[in-house]
Amino acid sequence: MNKNSSFSLKTLTISALLGAVIVLLSYVFFRRVAYQPTNLAKPRPIASRADLGDDETSTIKLFENAQASVVYITSLSVERDFISMNVFEIPQGAGSGFIWDSSGHIVTNFHLIQNAQAATITLSDQSIHQAKLIGAEPDKDIAVLKIEGADLRFAPIPIGTSKDLRVGQKVFAIGNPFGFDHTLTTGIISGLGREIRSVTERPIQGVIQTDAAINPGNSGGPLLDSSGRLIGMNTAIVSPSGAYSGIGFAVPVDTINRIVPQIIKTGKATKPGLGIRVIESDLARKHGVIGAIVANVLPGSPAEKIGLEGIHRLANGAIELGDVITAIDDLPVEDGNDLLRVLDEKAPGDKVTLQINRRGNSRTETARLGIIE
Repeated sequence: MNKNSSFSLKTLTISALLGAVIVLLSYVFFRRVAYQPTNLAKPRPIASRADLGDDETSTIKLFENAQASVVYITSLSVERDFISMNVFEIPQGAGSGFIWDSSGHIVTNFHLIQNAQAATITLSDQSIHQAKLIGAEPDKDIAVLKIEGADLRFAPIPIGTSKDLRVGQKVFAIGNPFGFDHTLTTGIISGLGREIRSVTERPIQGVIQTDAAINPGNSGGPLLDSSGRLIGMNTAIVSPSGAYSGIGFAVPVDTINRIVPQIIKTGKATKPGLGIRVIESDLARKHGVIGAIVANVLPGSPAEKIGLEGIHRLANGAIELGDVITAIDDLPVEDGNDLLRVLDEKAPGDKVTLQINRRGNSRTETARLGIIE
């Protein structure tokens, strides 16, 4: 390689290095200029907001007034450690409830505390209190608890009525699903007079259907009308996955207001009845029988007084039907559930007229309903 070629190569190398340095310095310079604090993007100005609408204001006020009446319930089961023999309370389930009166009675769903040995109540001020079960009506999914040993001022929820509800009117579902804060969902009454099954498989009638979102943690919470009055207790949702899917149900307040005072007074609900046990509806339909098949009759019951007869076994081992109730107060009875629906609207001491069929022979009897334990 000659001297001229070597010089040219060194010159190119030096020129390339200088060019790279110039490009790098230019990049750093212009980057610093571009990102000077004076050129940073500034927060946008906040647009002014119009006053809240009357509808929004009333909803906020309703929620703020009601939340002190809504509680968080944790049901507990008691388990013993077989090594240490110590007894522990294990959380079993959780949901919402509402304060019924100034004595600290709490109303919630029976299915929330069904298998619990104890429960705790978290109030709106985040204070936690032990509660005991006063009583329940499983057939209506209603349970009453009471906060024990607390000198507190309670905020009972205002009571409305469910007899004059209208499809389309606005409703508000309030819950306390996590014990930290309350939730509010709104919607309308989308159906009335619905029927769902309780944990005892008996029908709950007159149920309110709503499209307000009712999630599992809100079960047991209140459903309110636009005046902030209790019109139902959120109890169930229709969903294969267990999440809200657009249809929720609430036990009507008129049912609650009839049963809760009975539970507070006696620890149980007073149910009218004839004193009979009827065959399961599915089994009756399977054998093609139309009506409520009397399985057996309680001694001293209204049914025994009018001569009702249950099923019995013949000498040859065959089973023979006794009486089948086909109507009550001129209302047709196709199975045991139909009979229960009518009796649910009655009270102990009411008279009912029964149409009875016994092995092809029909007759009419009048019975005075008794109290069923």
